[in-house]
Amino acid sequence: QVQLLESGGDSVQAGGSLRLSCAVSKRMDSSYCMAWFRQAPGKEREGVAFIRLRYGINYADSVKGRFTISPDNANTALYLQMNSLKPEDTAMYYCAAVEVPILGNCGTYPTYYNYWGPGTQVTVSS
Repeated sequence: QVQLLESGGDSVQAGGSLRLSCAVSKRMDSSYCMAWFRQAPGKEREGVAFIRLRYGINYADSVKGRFTISPDNANTALYLQMNSLKPEDTAMYYCAAVEVPILGNCGTYPTYYNYWGPGTQVTVSS
């Protein structure tokens, strides 16, 4: 069982930056896929960034070059550094995890993940 808790959401102006944090109840290793998803009102939940330690990182095209996913040194927290924020980045942001014993790319769709945090709100004004 893995518990996740996001923090760091806020209201910022377009062009600004935020760093979201996700506290993880156990030390992450390469057997876990970790991700950040977001969901805007009236829209489906979409994957933003995905990481599997010592394997790889992927980003949604909409955030490439602006967002960076990374773990802390103890691998018990996951960060999402968000730069050059746009109004269309406004959403509830969720941290997600799944244990995947077989090494491979992480899934990018919500049903791939079975552990979720409650979310943190990011609002970007123009």
